[in-house]
Amino acid sequence: MFKEGDNLKNNRIFLSPPHMSGDEINYVIDAFDSNWIAPLGPHVDAFEKEVADYVNTKGALALSSGTAALHLALKLVGVKEEDVVFCSSLTFVGSANPILYLGAIPVFIDSELESWNMCPKSLKKAFVSMENKGQLPKAVIITNLYGQSADMDPLVNICKSYNVPIIEDAAESLGATYKNKASGTFGKFGVFSFNGNKIITTSGGGMLISDDVEALDKARFFATQSRDPAIHYEHSSIGYNYRLSNILAAIGRAQLNVIEKRIQERRNIYLKYYQELSNIKGITFMPEIKYGFSTRWLTTLTLDEKVTGIQSKNIINTLLLKHNIEVRPVWKPMHLQPLFKQCEFFSNEEKNVSEHLFANGICLPSGSNLTAEEQTHVISCFLNTMPNSGM
Repeated sequence: MFKEGDNLKNNRIFLSPPHMSGDEINYVIDAFDSNWIAPLGPHVDAFEKEVADYVNTKGALALSSGTAALHLALKLVGVKEEDVVFCSSLTFVGSANPILYLGAIPVFIDSELESWNMCPKSLKKAFVSMENKGQLPKAVIITNLYGQSADMDPLVNICKSYNVPIIEDAAESLGATYKNKASGTFGKFGVFSFNGNKIITTSGGGMLISDDVEALDKARFFATQSRDPAIHYEHSSIGYNYRLSNILAAIGRAQLNVIEKRIQERRNIYLKYYQELSNIKGITFMPEIKYGFSTRWLTTLTLDEKVTGIQSKNIINTLLLKHNIEVRPVWKPMHLQPLFKQCEFFSNEEKNVSEHLFANGICLPSGSNLTAEEQTHVISCFLNTMPNSGM
């Protein structure tokens, strides 16, 4: 006898797979027909302009990854060896690794429960402490997690009071807004990622954005091996091979055309999860910050073991191993990573929020191409894993 979910048992349900619109092939064919294959070309130029227009910034630079964009942003604000850089602790390692590329010293800042992003109180505490040591940071990297902007007003005000530039790691939040202003546009530089799991993808790639067009021109120079203007290959400074190819930019242009649809699809997926699971005692979904608009790139929640009777890691392991459903914990904070074990960390005054979220957080499959049947199956398996729903 057929049971719900039987036809899904052997097919993995992914966390956030790529979702093609179907029009990408036409853009790619155009790139082939024009013979603009690599390294650059008209689709790169157009993609940069279209992203800049979408987020209402003066310029954009298409690069090989969001990590490359962060590296160049840090270089542009003058970060050098032994400089201090503040960075969100609850993030992917790609936010912090570029600090090490430049020989600088990461100092990690806790999250707040209201947004899951950088805590203004923790940031202020870090500034006061480091100022007393005579080690004010050269930059602050604020990560906007899971499709949502941080509470930018207090963070911006704190950084302005110390005259320290902000680099916004908006890799996960293209399309999100804060007080109707696009995520990624509050700092000196903003960074987006087009990795395969993002809300739109070029398979791999990133974008550096800024209103400082001259700085972006300098970044463009660095990203093309710092080649001096000469008929021969002349290099007076270190450079990087960071530019996006014309083929990948062609894919990105087709993806950008459907981003608003993808955002709505992910918000609808979140709403279904919320409707089915939020009334279970001990489950709390990531809130949408006041004055903010989240893309709900990933639907995330926390689970109170004392109330539910089960640890989040047990649910994750059961769904992964037994049901072939890609459910993941939230990011492991950077200050807990072996790579950064010697780095300072400034925690939230109420509780260590980033460690709490890591210990209790769950990311559910949230791809915009998740079918209704697949989502119903995920919810059913999730509920069956709970000792009791508490409903």
